This record gives sequence, C-alpha cells and structure tokens, in this order.
Amino acid sequence: MLLDASLSQLVLVDYQARLMPAIFESDAVAQNAVRLGKMARLFEVPVFGTEHNPSKLGENVPDIRALCQRTLSKMHFSGMEEGLGEWLRAPAKVAPQGNARSLPKHLQKPAAAAEERNTIVIAGCEAHVCLLQTALDLLEDEFEVWVVTDACGSRTERNRDAAFDRLAGAGAELVTTEMVGFEWLRTAEHPAFPELLALVR
Repeated sequence: MLLDASLSQLVLVDYQARLMPAIFESDAVAQNAVRLGKMARLFEVPVFGTEHNPSKLGENVPDIRALCQRTLSKMHFSGMEEGLGEWLRAPAKVAPQGNARSLPKHLQKPAAAAEERNTIVIAGCEAHVCLLQTALDLLEDEFEVWVVTDACGSRTERNRDAAFDRLAGAGAELVTTEMVGFEWLRTAEHPAFPELLALVR
C-alpha cells in the first residue's frame, strides 16, 4: 500500500493563471504542486499537465507548466475524455531490445509489461470538477489513483472536501505531498534524500 516511484506517473490538473486567484488557499496549493513536480523529477516519474479551455482561463502557471513533459488542452472537464488515458498507457521508457537469439522466446519479458506505470498520482483544480471527473474516469479505466489533497483546491472548502469524500468512497487513496515524496524515497540512504528534504522544509 505504499507508492512506488517506478510504477507512478504524476498528473497536474488545471493550475491556470486566471483560475488560481479564486482558489481557496491557492498559494499553498500551487506551491505543493510545484513540490510534487520537482519530486517527480528526482525519481524520474513522468509528469503530465492539463489545461481547461486555455483560451479563456490561460495556461497553467509557469512554474507548474515547466515541470510537465506534455500538457493536454481540453474542453471536457475530465482529461480522460480527450486522450489523457492514451498518454498514461504509453510506456514511459522503451526498453533496449537485445539480440533475438539472446533468450528463448518463453523467457523474454514483454517490454510494455515491464514498463507499465499504472499508479496515477493526481492533484489539481477545481477539486470538485476537473480533478474529480478526471480521477473518477481514471479509476473506471482501472488505474490506481492517489489524490494529493494538499495540492488540490476549489473556490470553497466545502466543494473541495466533498470531492475528497467522493473520491475516497470511489476507491482513490488520499495522500499529502510529503507522503508522496517519502514513499517514493523509501529510505534515508537514497541518494535523493537531501534534495527531498530541501523541498519539504
């Protein structure tokens, strides 16, 4: 029941310039999203972003957008309706292919299976709309979903907390930014330990 960095991907939902000023505790929410993105880089976890109707709401704030390998522009509230699932199902890395004669076929491990990252760590705004609908669709598509509560926001606390209740009931794990970082780390002997400490202090 602990997160494994080698099986994880991070999705940052709609931290958009024109939306963030209306979000409850927006500064803390955005800071934790940046921390998540930086933690993902430490552990080579792929990071994807989404932007809802960017012509009206603007792009994601620059610090967050810069941490995303790709950003999906969407009109549906759920990113899954517009192709996010295809991005997440793609292998994160292509395993080098050896000589066809190097191993008997029955002993060869399929590259796609070896590289599958089925654990989605997700955070974003608004928690009760785009984040919720994307996360529920991820669950329906048989991903494991971990919602980072202190990096999620809505305009009101009530809407945000209602989203968390519903997501927990649907089978998502609710975690915090530090939980994610320390579970990806696992040990103080990890070479990234000093960098992780610097991010959370």
